[in-house]
Amino acid sequence: MPSSLELNVSPALLHTFANHPFHVRKDMEMNELVDSIRESGVIVPLIVRTRPEGGYEIISGHRRCEACRELGIEKVPVRVQELTDDEATILMVNSNIQREHVLPSEKAFAYRMKLEAVKRTAGRPSKNSCQVGTNFRADKNVAESSSESARTIQRYIRLTYLISPILQMVDESRMAFNPAVEISYMTPEHQRWLQAEMELCEATPSLVQSRRLKEMSQSGTLTEHYLHTLLTEQKPNQRQKFFLNQSDVQRFFPPGYTPEQMQNTIFSLLKTWGHAHEHTRSQQELER
Repeated sequence: MPSSLELNVSPALLHTFANHPFHVRKDMEMNELVDSIRESGVIVPLIVRTRPEGGYEIISGHRRCEACRELGIEKVPVRVQELTDDEATILMVNSNIQREHVLPSEKAFAYRMKLEAVKRTAGRPSKNSCQVGTNFRADKNVAESSSESARTIQRYIRLTYLISPILQMVDESRMAFNPAVEISYMTPEHQRWLQAEMELCEATPSLVQSRRLKEMSQSGTLTEHYLHTLLTEQKPNQRQKFFLNQSDVQRFFPPGYTPEQMQNTIFSLLKTWGHAHEHTRSQQELER
């Protein structure tokens, strides 16, 4: 276990972890954290390491640091640990991945960073050791500190090969996870074709269609015309869909609400309305 030193430092000396995959969002959870720190202060010190250029790099505690800045707190408790880049990456991911609201893209890049760090660590054998099975051990190691299987983690990492607009669709629940994994195997150019057609047709491919696109992209037989035909074809057992545009409903929610939080709130309100409607209908039937 690396040696550590506890200090109180200015937030101005604290810097974001390099390529930090987890975003600090101004949502309800963040508001609750600000209120908690306002009342009780920072109970759990941030974990940081020293930077060669001065100050400290945050490993765990980006949201606490941002809350302290918002409150104007002058000194933040930190635990300074001297860690290698790979050790810091692994600890950073482990400290954040179990948060309640983590976007698919955040998980994807976090798992990828951790896997690469674990592989580098596992790939430093002694002179007479054998590296056979290194990748297997690395995948298993990443999964051990997570509630998800190695297979699921591998599929999340595939999302990092999506172009940004399609990855954003996954984050906003406008594209399902499994089809997105298949689409990640398409070339970037073919993904751009697909993204344009999805916007035009206001449709996304099913899992079966996504697998077909993956195969055609990899064989070099995919065309833009075929993409349009595929996205406009009737899917088996397809039912009429009802969509709410995020921009139309966002004004009813506090700033920083994620698409998932908005969707959960809408479903909760509809459930309450449904119970009230059922009660009213029952009352009307009794009065007949």
